Amino acid sequence: MTLTDAGVELVEHVRIMGEAAAHLSLAASGQSQAVEGHVSITATDMMATYLLPAALKQIRETAPNIVVELIAANDVRDLTKREADIAIRHARPEQPDLIAKLVGNASAHLYASKSYLTGAGHPASTEDLSKLTFIGMPPDGRYLSTMQALGLELRAEQFKVRTASGTAVIELVRQGLGISFLPRQSAELFPELVPVLTERISFPIPVWLVTHRELHTSRRIRVVYDLLKVALAEML
Repeated sequence: MTLTDAGVELVEHVRIMGEAAAHLSLAASGQSQAVEGHVSITATDMMATYLLPAALKQIRETAPNIVVELIAANDVRDLTKREADIAIRHARPEQPDLIAKLVGNASAHLYASKSYLTGAGHPASTEDLSKLTFIGMPPDGRYLSTMQALGLELRAEQFKVRTASGTAVIELVRQGLGISFLPRQSAELFPELVPVLTERISFPIPVWLVTHRELHTSRRIRVVYDLLKVALAEML
């Protein structure tokens, strides 16, 4: 579809109206001082599954009238458009209207199941990894270049199962389908998973707590934000 000349003249006005309406909604939400109501939190599926439940339990005990909507999604939700009230991200946001706090760093290591290593052999060096089957996100150029920066000369054909789901990766590793990078805080929940070459290969995963500056004045969102900040810092 192509805009008509009249549409071209109108589109910028409509865009300005949409931005003004979104700003008004954010400002109005920021005026609420009741510690009750709806608060939405977005995080990766792995964090939402394995780390956040303990934090949400603390929120329930402290503010029982708050209803939390947990959005488990690996894409970045736009807080300026109210796609969520609070986000847990692994990179610092660049938008000037967002408030962000680095609450800590998770650590990622290579893990495999005991059953997989029994058959494939436990690698003694990074060179041994070239013989193993990997599981993880699609190995595009950026992913492989990151692995190479860690000293891992991996090949695309080593990735026999590819998925963008963190929880699926953990289950695939547990079932003995291969080896993958996993956050230590999640992998340690499963005794059948074994760390591989931890003394040579590891990297931090920053955890940022983010909200919109207008929403930061909302009491219910501020309560949830502050409780998450403390809970996540303790976990990490």
